[in-house]
Amino acid sequence: MTEPTKRPWHDQPDVPPMPPPLLRGTDVELRVDKRLLWVGRAAYPLANITRVYTYTLHPRRMEALVRFFKNVGIILSIAFALTILGAAATLGSESAGSGIITFVWIASALALMYCVGELISVLSAQSYYVLAAETSGPSMAVVTSSNPAHLDQLVGYIVNAIENPEAEFQVTVESITVSPKHYHFGDNVNMYGGTGNVGISA
Repeated sequence: MTEPTKRPWHDQPDVPPMPPPLLRGTDVELRVDKRLLWVGRAAYPLANITRVYTYTLHPRRMEALVRFFKNVGIILSIAFALTILGAAATLGSESAGSGIITFVWIASALALMYCVGELISVLSAQSYYVLAAETSGPSMAVVTSSNPAHLDQLVGYIVNAIENPEAEFQVTVESITVSPKHYHFGDNVNMYGGTGNVGISA
């Protein structure tokens, strides 16, 4: 654990020591230097940061289940349709018809196995408590820690650095690599009334 570099510009308490990292990602350096927030090798100008906050990143389990059953329905519908068409087209040649039908069902079985693998990967995925820094553009920096209090205090450090041009600090956190397809990013928004509303705001 690299503790924050103490500067005369503030009297904030030290960031608590980091516990041993979990196997969720490699250690990365998070630091503020010369009005830039560095997360590993990525730099974000402090002037462009619109929000810094912590939240729990949850897997999209319900969406994964819905997508799984939808894909299974599509695969089986196509397989049955091709089986019927193949059988009708090869009434005079049983060997050719059975070969086509066998190929269709092997391909369908492989597609179903892929869908099962995708479903298991989402259902078995764990939730992460993360620190996110959003910018005025589409980019977002997300890091994690096995100590939630550590991330909560880092929010204060980054906010203080945004408000104080001389502020600098450096800590070690953990990187996180997750697919936006498998996790909820941003806020959950409940909307009532109107038409064409989208319930997830990223």
